[in-house]
Amino acid sequence: MNIKMKIILSLLLYISVQSIFGSGKPEIKESEDMNSNGTVSVSGFMENGLRVLSANIDKKELTYTVYRGDYIVFKTSEGLSHRLIIPSLDIDKQIPVPENEKPYIKMKESGVLEFSIDELKGFIKVIDFQGPRYWEVTSKEGADLIKNINPFILDVRTEGEYQQGHLENSFLLPVQVLEDEIGLIEKYKDQDIFIYCRSGNRSTVASKILLDAGFTTVYNLRYGISGWTAEGYPVVVE
Repeated sequence: MNIKMKIILSLLLYISVQSIFGSGKPEIKESEDMNSNGTVSVSGFMENGLRVLSANIDKKELTYTVYRGDYIVFKTSEGLSHRLIIPSLDIDKQIPVPENEKPYIKMKESGVLEFSIDELKGFIKVIDFQGPRYWEVTSKEGADLIKNINPFILDVRTEGEYQQGHLENSFLLPVQVLEDEIGLIEKYKDQDIFIYCRSGNRSTVASKILLDAGFTTVYNLRYGISGWTAEGYPVVVE
């Protein structure tokens, strides 16, 4: 058998093996957890700046995916009370919470949190928000942006926080009312938006709200005004 014939037979054998067993590499498919715009699909829905999660205790296991910076609340069946435990956050409380307690839990860090509702165990996967037309920037990068491209500066903290110190020429629109009052900044929809809060968590939530509403370009100050002032950048005090 000559060399040419050996090569042909080897190729035929390789093709036959591949057709039976595959190439050995996993087939690449679009993840079921990805939205059409390239962002990760997260659990629940947004309401008044809070991410509402359904506490369906009829399931065998509860799993949620939320964004770092989300303020989450659990929605339970009307009239029913449950015990929520998140060991790593030192949370052991009744849901829905009593009226004198904060109804939300702040997702400050990314990672996976074990939790339980009554006897049902589950996991909360906390991820950093990523998406097209969205960037997280440092204080220096933010200062350069303000200097060079003159973005619309949006403060999403409370009025009290704003009066204690804010970035010059910033517009106050608290994240709690952003969805309902988004028309106030509609004219900036196609402009660069520079957004900040105290630590970079609320502004992450607000960034997602803006992008979902069709705003084109959002820059989020990663460590908020706390990081901004710690690095010596100026603020205006009312």
